[in-house]
Amino acid sequence: MRKLPTLKAVRAFEAASRLGSIQQAADELRVTPSAVSHQIRFLEEEIGARLFHRAHRSIILTDVGRRYATEIGRALSQIEDATRNVRRGERSDILSIHVVPSLATQWLMPRISRFSEINAEIDLRLHASNNTIDLNSGTLDLAIQYGTALQQSGTVVEPFPNETIVALCSPRFLEGAHPLREPADLVHHQLIHSEVNLFGWPEWQKRHPGVRLNLDRGPRFDRSFMSISAAVDGRGVCLESLLLVEREIKSGSLVAPFGMEGPQMICHSLVYLKASEQLPKITSFRHWLFSELGNLNRSAGPGDTIRPPRALSRLTSPNPG
Repeated sequence: MRKLPTLKAVRAFEAASRLGSIQQAADELRVTPSAVSHQIRFLEEEIGARLFHRAHRSIILTDVGRRYATEIGRALSQIEDATRNVRRGERSDILSIHVVPSLATQWLMPRISRFSEINAEIDLRLHASNNTIDLNSGTLDLAIQYGTALQQSGTVVEPFPNETIVALCSPRFLEGAHPLREPADLVHHQLIHSEVNLFGWPEWQKRHPGVRLNLDRGPRFDRSFMSISAAVDGRGVCLESLLLVEREIKSGSLVAPFGMEGPQMICHSLVYLKASEQLPKITSFRHWLFSELGNLNRSAGPGDTIRPPRALSRLTSPNPG
């Protein structure tokens, strides 16, 4: 059984600490000042700590009271938000998804409206960052991560299909004094480096030992979408997953000078809590996501498959405890 103080006492303390006045707290709560004082004293007895310094008609938070007021204020705000969400009406389900920025920009955003069209009862909340997230905190429902990371307890990891990695450049590189037609021609062109990619130019050169590359030169970015944008602008040749450049390939703003075949690897994965696996909003998004990804392997050319550690199959970690 939870050992919680009464909500009436908590509200009295929160109002008094926020307003700095027993009288103003009483006015807000529509009770008498003595009732507010009584509830605060009851709360102090309940938790065994003094929350206010009292001098004449003024009150000042103690150090304990200041810390408690911060936590109580945050908790009441969460209750207020939860109540507001329940009152929203017909759109009762909110799906919060954490996505790495490049996949969000290059792949998810151009097609997420399709999910909303067939799941009108679900409101989406997308959060794009490379920050480490904790699904057990309860603020997020799903995460799409890049690469491999230590699996959190109680989670399920579903890898995306293999992604094909190819060299990409502006079509203007196919012409000019040094047209880019085969790997050896890269010696005449600047390389664009995606610093956090699982497969970069150093790995590419190991697979093409006869090709000379100047790996020390060229712009460097920590986001694939920036490398792709630089390649579209003609700043050099990038090495990226075909999954991320579907629009650029279709529009002709990028071409694959050496063809659409290349090494294949598992780059992204979907992560969610095992306890949430059967929630309708989770199953709806999973089914939609992997349906959208379904043509990936069929459209990719043949190539060697490179699998990062722990990304071979659907992984389920044990529940906490």
